[in-house]
Amino acid sequence: QAQLVESGGGSVQSGGALRLSCVYTTSTFCMGWVRQAPGKEREGVAYITSGGTTRYVDSVKGRFTISQEKAKRTLYLQMNSLKPEDTAMYYCAAVYRSSSCSNSLLASTDATWGQGTQVTVSS
Repeated sequence: QAQLVESGGGSVQSGGALRLSCVYTTSTFCMGWVRQAPGKEREGVAYITSGGTTRYVDSVKGRFTISQEKAKRTLYLQMNSLKPEDTAMYYCAAVYRSSSCSNSLLASTDATWGQGTQVTVSS
């Protein structure tokens, strides 16, 4: 069974930066990051395909960057200019047995998620 292990969360002030990392055991076409704030639904934030295509949810465009090092089986999310509304539990996510990819797919129950890492941004 594929495993995803996140790290790098923490508490920062508004305008700060964090880099999340995710080490995974099994690579796949579609990988990304999703987040869930208290009382809200899980939201796909960014994804990257094995071919290097990336997509972001509008609220993080220009601030977040997703990347991966395949040789290290590691996925990253560089988060800059953080805002209080970015506060959430962030999960590394992957979709197996699919030839398509989207942020909504990564946030769905069709995806496999890690245990999550908390990001808290104070104003």
